[in-house]
Parts: sequence; C-alpha cells; structure tokens
Amino acid sequence: MKNSHQIGDTTTLQFTVTDHDTATFDTGEVHPVYATFALGRDAEWTTRQFVLNMKEADEEGIGTFLNIKHHSPALLNSVVTITGIITAINGHEIICSFEAKVHDRIIATGETGQKILKKERLEKLFAGL
Repeated sequence: MKNSHQIGDTTTLQFTVTDHDTATFDTGEVHPVYATFALGRDAEWTTRQFVLNMKEADEEGIGTFLNIKHHSPALLNSVVTITGIITAINGHEIICSFEAKVHDRIIATGETGQKILKKERLEKLFAGL
C-alpha cells in the first residue's frame, strides 16, 4: 500500500440523478428522487478514489462499512456533488467522511470504510466461503 494520501485529503465527484438512481424496487418506483442505495454507491465510488491511488498492483480494496444520513432529497436530473475526506488511516483501512450536496444544500452526510488487501488474500477469503 502506497502512502500517497493523508488525513484531511479530499476528493470530489459529481453525479446526475437519472431514472436508474431513483427509489425503485420490484414493486415499482417509490419516489422519483435519489435513492439511498444509489447515493451509497456514489459515495463509496467517490471515497474509493483514495484506494485507487494507494493500492499496489497486487492489491485491491474492499468495503468495510457505509453509513448514510439523509438531510434532504435530490430530485431527478439534479447534479449531486460528493466530497470525501480521509478522517483516519488505520493500517490498511481508510476511513472517510463524505458530504453530498445539490448546489449549497446538503442532501446527505456519512462515512465509508475500505481496506486495501493483497488480491491473493481476497481470493483465498472468497474461495473459503
């Protein structure tokens, strides 16, 4: 694992809410807004940027947790800006907080955790399940 980032480093990505991001299940659409699961995916992708910069060729990241607190909805076609901040690096685990906004309005906050492990170790772990 490369030590290319430190506590306090930030990364920011933008996402446009599409039909594929709304709260929709097998029974149909619940609300035409940015679903929790889509927000979680995009928050994890934002903070994964640190992992992509820090992992070696023989390593891969794996999520350890995801916490999301909604504050306000994001409507269809809204542009959501997610900023991730490294809050801790514990060995091979990177902990980040994130904030999601539409313009200046905070729609969600939360945390993600990801570990960087050797690919061989992950393959053995998965094979043993």
